[in-house]
Amino acid sequence: MKCAGIHIHRAMACMGVVAWCLLLSPMLPSTAFAGSAATFDTAPAREALKRLLPRHQSQIELVTLGAEGGERFEVRGTPGHIEVAGTSPSVLLTGVEAYLERVPMVSIGWPGDSLDRLPKTLPAPPQPLEHHAAVPDRFALNDVDDGYSDAYLDWPGWERKLDRLALRGINEVFMPVGAEEVYRRTFREFGYSDDALRAWIPAPAHQPWWLLQNMSAFGGPVSAHQFERRVALGRRIVARLRELGMTPVFPGYFGTVPPQLVARYPGVGLVPQGQWVGFQRPDWLDPREPLFARIAATFYRHQRELFGDSTMFKMDLLHEGGRAGEVPVGDAARGVMTALQAAHPGARWVMLGWQHNPPRAVVEAVDRSKLLVVDGLSDRYDGMDREKDWPGVPYAFGTIPNFGGHTTLGANTAVWVQRFAAWRSKAGSELRGIAYMPEGSGTDPAAFALFTALAWRPEALDLDRWWPDYAASRYGGADAHAAEAWRILGGTAFAMPSGEWSEAQDSLFAARPSLEARTAATWSPRAMRYDARRFDGAVCALLKVAPELRGTSAYRYDLVDVTRQAISNRARSLLPQIKAAYEAKDAPRFHELTAQWMGDMAALDRLLASDPHFLLGRWLMNARAAVGNDVERAQLEYDQRSILASWGDRSGADGGGLHDYANREWSGLVGGLYVQRWQRYFASLGQSLAGRKPAAIDWFALEQGWARSSEALPTEPRGDAWQLAQNVARRLGICAADTVQSDVQLP
Repeated sequence: MKCAGIHIHRAMACMGVVAWCLLLSPMLPSTAFAGSAATFDTAPAREALKRLLPRHQSQIELVTLGAEGGERFEVRGTPGHIEVAGTSPSVLLTGVEAYLERVPMVSIGWPGDSLDRLPKTLPAPPQPLEHHAAVPDRFALNDVDDGYSDAYLDWPGWERKLDRLALRGINEVFMPVGAEEVYRRTFREFGYSDDALRAWIPAPAHQPWWLLQNMSAFGGPVSAHQFERRVALGRRIVARLRELGMTPVFPGYFGTVPPQLVARYPGVGLVPQGQWVGFQRPDWLDPREPLFARIAATFYRHQRELFGDSTMFKMDLLHEGGRAGEVPVGDAARGVMTALQAAHPGARWVMLGWQHNPPRAVVEAVDRSKLLVVDGLSDRYDGMDREKDWPGVPYAFGTIPNFGGHTTLGANTAVWVQRFAAWRSKAGSELRGIAYMPEGSGTDPAAFALFTALAWRPEALDLDRWWPDYAASRYGGADAHAAEAWRILGGTAFAMPSGEWSEAQDSLFAARPSLEARTAATWSPRAMRYDARRFDGAVCALLKVAPELRGTSAYRYDLVDVTRQAISNRARSLLPQIKAAYEAKDAPRFHELTAQWMGDMAALDRLLASDPHFLLGRWLMNARAAVGNDVERAQLEYDQRSILASWGDRSGADGGGLHDYANREWSGLVGGLYVQRWQRYFASLGQSLAGRKPAAIDWFALEQGWARSSEALPTEPRGDAWQLAQNVARRLGICAADTVQSDVQLP
């Protein structure tokens, strides 16, 4: 009888088997760990356990393993004394998470956990757990994550973020916080005033696109206080990454310069970069110029003084339509790499695999062993051959499962599992890692858990087993209804195919109103990517989960998220009905259907308000807390709000199509901006049906009015998530009578 993989709380029928396994597989003392050696300080991992498991951390002993066997962890022990060995502090935490999921069946998600279900005494594994990292590079965070997730996230928030990255085995993290001060110090040495530089550098939520050489100036000038705050935060982030044995991946220097460089250095070679969706791009300094080498050396010197050294630097030449002009791209790449190696010998240049990036000329011009491409398209298109695209270049299998921080649920997970295994095992494979790169992180715990699991499995994951196992650890115990919910989700929103998209459809509630609306963001899928009716069954199954499992933050988050998605999906079938009624000039039917639409939005906003992760007020409160005065408070809140609505100015929002790129379903946003827009629109159509000329609506002006507002919004949840989800299920008519209580009153 096999003991491996048995969860001791999975079902009462297994208890006898587990006890027998414990007798047959006695736990060995920590000295028996193969290859154990005191090679690093376990204190940072211990401090993380105090944060994550304050009531149980004393029952876990952390043991070091030498690196000669590759990155790995091992877990064994006896009840109340669990021994986790690993090759770095972060790998120790990965081992702890593996133990929590497989033995007491709880988990720490991003977001949501089931730690309240831990027994007082930690149970022993029925037999030792051991895992080796299947790939050495385990990269996380998109270039734009800092803007879309929360550019004003405080240190406790970043601390939680880093803990969760470590728990899932990530060992390389993009870290741009404070890069603006590196640029400021650098160009002050080349004749620029502090005022000029602060006017050039955007406010924090928009800085990622400035670092990508896409835009400048928006939302500025940024105060000296913000520069100081961001540097202090960046230093803490970098220090924690190093303590945990993780590598900070810094922005490198590839030629971005402030305006008027030619006035200071006549005749220097500059390539104007034109526009990017309505924004003026910064000029690019020819990397063959002697001045480039001087600026790059100054940049890296200041970066080192502020944040210390690293071995990985991220740079993307000619990103999203950048212009090379008369500069040979290969020569430019050599200039960038030469400057990097002069400052950091042996460092790796990290590039994003996106659109036509990196150009073939770049990878052919430099030492390919010092490159790493983090591929953002591994799961999106068919017929790709990365060894052919980038010959001899190491790359990480990557995903961008959401854009703009959309709250839409789902991912191409079956593509991940099949393609990662196939690409890794094929002859001549250069696949060396994974790269988890949603544009807004911390919104889809299942996708994060599954994708990062690829890096710790030598074999392909079995999704038929993975989903029910995930449900059990996610909620802190086996439950048939939870397993059914995740089987449904695994076969719908998380079973989307490759071919054109890597994310699901976004919300029509979040769209600029139109009877023809098919998407809110310009570059999102225009139709459902899975069976919405089948998806609804996950709501019904989650509502039936045993009451003892409903108290976890993981359950509450998922119930709100899945129910939110169900009501959002219905908008795609309701809007065509509204259009048909309007075109038929059937005013009673039109008003009936639009009342249903607005009622759905109101019900959605109430549902979202029941969980802290769906509160606009909570997202804005960090910007409010980061300010030095009331004027700056208005500036920074606008920085945050504008990126959700118009994104930038009118040329970008309307001409460039950036409006609603970062749409999301949050309480305060749905009930605020989105409701305002649809109310205005339906009222104008109603005027038309009544024979009056509909009023013209300037959507950009309305969005700017909302973005400039500063009303206080709730930062704490209100309402019972389970009851509110029941209300939505009744409203949608999607569950059987035994699922939805008849005494729950619809508002």
